[in-house]
Amino acid sequence: MPKVTEEYMESKRRMIVDACYQVCLRKPVEMVTISDVIAETGMSMGAIYRYYNGLDEILADMSSKIRADYNIIESFEKILTNKDATLEEITYQVCDCLGETMERHLDDIQKINFDFGVLAINEPERAAKIMADIKEPGNLDYLGKRAIPMLIEGAYKSGYQPAASPEDIGLFIASSYSGIEKYCILTHCYGTGDLKIKVEPRKLFRTLADSIILLLGGKTNVQ
Repeated sequence: MPKVTEEYMESKRRMIVDACYQVCLRKPVEMVTISDVIAETGMSMGAIYRYYNGLDEILADMSSKIRADYNIIESFEKILTNKDATLEEITYQVCDCLGETMERHLDDIQKINFDFGVLAINEPERAAKIMADIKEPGNLDYLGKRAIPMLIEGAYKSGYQPAASPEDIGLFIASSYSGIEKYCILTHCYGTGDLKIKVEPRKLFRTLADSIILLLGGKTNVQ
């Protein structure tokens, strides 16, 4: 029997993960089954289980791949560390980056990420187990732990007078992001809401940028 190399094993795992990804583009993540993945790959159940212990392990690997492909942390870091930019310019650039990325990936990565959020609501223990196996850092984790605190700290250091506490500003930004994501995904991917209204994440994030700047005590482009 020929020796099975690690490269061969990895190529099979990639094929299974890619198949799961294609299924998740068509169905909500919580409705995907191992049978769906088997059908997509054309492999037998026994063959799938040579590489993975079950669907949730496949979903964890798929999420790690998505995070790697969807990683905009480097872009955030360049924006936040630009010493020549004003607080207002940095805020607009961060929100533009978020809006452009969401708009580009509404049909794929953004939709799947949103579905994982729904899974976390309906099956929290299962979602927590899947998330525990994800190796890549997430954009939102970075945004909450570094980008938002840096914006707030920068406002105070620059002598601005924020209109709310740092905690309230952070909560406002996080909840606004979630609201924009929910509205865009449900309207664009699931056909809910007013279908006559064009989904424009970049425009929505520009409005969010204006709100953040005003909360931080700065001046917006429309003032």
